[in-house]
Amino acid sequence: MEHVTFYNGNEMPIIGLGTFRVENNDECKAAVKHAIESGYRHIDTAMVYENEEMVGQGIAEGLASTGLNRSDLFITSKLWLADYGRVNVADAYETSLNKLGLDYLDLYLMHWPGLDEALMIDTWQGMEDLYKNDKVKNIGVSNFNTEHLEALLAQVSIKPVINQIEFHPYLTHSQLRRYLEVQNIQAESWSPLMNAQILEDATVKAVASEIGKTPAQVIIRWNVEHGVVVIPKSVTPSRIEENLNVFDFVLTKGQIERLDQLNEDKRIGPDPLEFSGN
Repeated sequence: MEHVTFYNGNEMPIIGLGTFRVENNDECKAAVKHAIESGYRHIDTAMVYENEEMVGQGIAEGLASTGLNRSDLFITSKLWLADYGRVNVADAYETSLNKLGLDYLDLYLMHWPGLDEALMIDTWQGMEDLYKNDKVKNIGVSNFNTEHLEALLAQVSIKPVINQIEFHPYLTHSQLRRYLEVQNIQAESWSPLMNAQILEDATVKAVASEIGKTPAQVIIRWNVEHGVVVIPKSVTPSRIEENLNVFDFVLTKGQIERLDQLNEDKRIGPDPLEFSGN
């Protein structure tokens, strides 16, 4: 497993298991357990996914079956907008920990910037409190555009280590990713496979055919080639394994450019400039 290194020196596996839209049931638990048994060391969830309990049980069973320690894993969850405000952050964090059955998170994210800049900054100060008090290993943001980050960085003392954004060949965020690189903030991709839509793209399928890999493996490798942390979601054991099996090949410069050129600035999720959480 390859890792990225944050500006604070901490490391994160470049591939993780996403759990967005995975129900809080035995299938969720089994998927997380199987991921850990298959070599995943990075699991991503969120308060609003309403599956932290079963993600946590899957983590516990995966650790038990592999003999790994908690410190071998990198676990992320996210603060939802309903809990924004500096005074609310610590309680929301503890709620997530309790549901997950964990003592700490490796990464805690503000899930969206929201539409209230003052509230966004106040909430981030609550995230800083967690970090300063050694409650969490790393703090970051999700779905922040350049303007959100500029407003935040102008007024806070601790910079996010990461920005988790919608990123795939139809939405390449070239300007935002350049900004993140300059700021030394890691980029992370959610919904990299576009709920499987991108897997039907003719260019993606052609590249997959050229190298003898699946379209999903091509897209995940494309993320890795760009240095973007990627969290494909699956509850199917064979696909969980397939999505991690991307370290035995590389894409050529030409193949990467062909995939980059698919950009349409097309989102499947909300626009961060318009999303209030309702």
